[in-house]
Amino acid sequence: MKINERTGQGAARRRWPILEPPHPRSSQRHRPNLLRRRAWHILEAPTAEQPAVESEEVLGPKPPDDATVNFVLDLTLRIGEVQMASGAGASDVTATILALTSALGLPHCEVDVIFTSITVTCHRGTDLAPVTALRVVRSRSLDYTRLNETEALVRQIVRGNTGAEEAVTELDRITSAPHPYARWTATAAWGGLAGFITLLLGGGLDIALVAMVISAAIDRIGRLLNKFNLPFFFQQVVGGLFATLSAMIIVSSNILTTDRPTLVVAAAVTVLLSGLSTVSAVQDGITGYYVTASGRTMETALMSAGLIAGVVLALRIAVMLELPRKPLPDVPISTAQDLPIIVIGGAGAAACFALASYSKLRAMLVAAAAGAIGALVYGALILATLDAVSASAIAATLVGFCGGVMARRLKVTPLVVAVSGITPLLPGLSTYRGLYQLAVSPGGNISTLMTAVAVGLALAAGVVLGEYLAQPVRTGLGRLERKLSGPRLAGPMEPTERRLE
Repeated sequence: MKINERTGQGAARRRWPILEPPHPRSSQRHRPNLLRRRAWHILEAPTAEQPAVESEEVLGPKPPDDATVNFVLDLTLRIGEVQMASGAGASDVTATILALTSALGLPHCEVDVIFTSITVTCHRGTDLAPVTALRVVRSRSLDYTRLNETEALVRQIVRGNTGAEEAVTELDRITSAPHPYARWTATAAWGGLAGFITLLLGGGLDIALVAMVISAAIDRIGRLLNKFNLPFFFQQVVGGLFATLSAMIIVSSNILTTDRPTLVVAAAVTVLLSGLSTVSAVQDGITGYYVTASGRTMETALMSAGLIAGVVLALRIAVMLELPRKPLPDVPISTAQDLPIIVIGGAGAAACFALASYSKLRAMLVAAAAGAIGALVYGALILATLDAVSASAIAATLVGFCGGVMARRLKVTPLVVAVSGITPLLPGLSTYRGLYQLAVSPGGNISTLMTAVAVGLALAAGVVLGEYLAQPVRTGLGRLERKLSGPRLAGPMEPTERRLE
């Protein structure tokens, strides 16, 4: 009997649950442990004290109705489309959409941005299926006024000053409004950009005037070809061909009295390079959006290839027609007395690019200041016998830093300041020299063209680095921006909290 009793007690012990307190008899043999007793009391609270669980309670965020979700997602996607079409980075678009969905009451959203489309998914808990919306970015155009007004609308929404219905009305007004200037104003601005670039390269007023006329004509030809929906690759081919051939014809006619007439082609090449999305491509690659970075890099490479094809074709035609050759323009050797002209040329080129991109007066002035700073630093570093790649990287870093610190204070998107500020430093002359050596000179060397590519990458990377260094400097914004995934050239700076109510 005793054996059976012991066996029964052992079986009873083995049937105890894992979280069940020890048998009362065992507590008499050992000294009670107060910490263990307290733990058992916590694990085995009286049933009456345990909260009742409602079986109909939905786990996860409170689901908004379908109409609200679709309305908010459509609004945020349209705002993201405006940013992507204006050249904003994928990280900027992602942060903007997350801030908007949080401010407008959606509980939890995920955003996927690639080069040609934006996808947003709203999770509505465990009982309802998530809602996904997609928008394709079909057209891209430089209208910085539209971008600035969209940024202002985003700030109003995030701060709670504008509701969803009012935001849709305001966004309709922004996207349907015409450009703030007439088209001929933009054409004159592209011509002015070429003229100031010529001054930067050491040309005279006669070369600047011819460069203005040729670049303005290229813009009008591109606008005409755009009406026939000709792909931009072939528009770049036509632009490079027209710029080089027209310069060659003018040189052969001895209209210009200078010994450096081919600077006209270098200025036109710089204008054609200025609209490429190199900064956004480098920013996307640095911040981890590799698919978008690959798409933008491919676009930049194709546009550059079209320009190269046009210039090389024009040089071949000039050789076939036996047009008189002019020696390649040497890299300008600047002196300390040339720095004021370099600063004026940099400021004028940046302001003209901002005007050609339909920026308003405030943005133009900030862009002109950024261009003057970049040109001054670049010229001073070249005087200090620093190489062109390093000088371009340092000057672009300073442009990005100053734009990141001051642009938002002045209510100007940093992207406008960054792209406009580095435009005077684009390697138009190095590009033309490299193409001339490959197409005309016997045994052409590709090193000059590779140097131009390195300068372009240094400019883009320097701007992104400068914006990153400016984050802790911004008063009241440094702590927030250090939590972000990378440099910000567009989008709101307010914190975005994902609600899981």
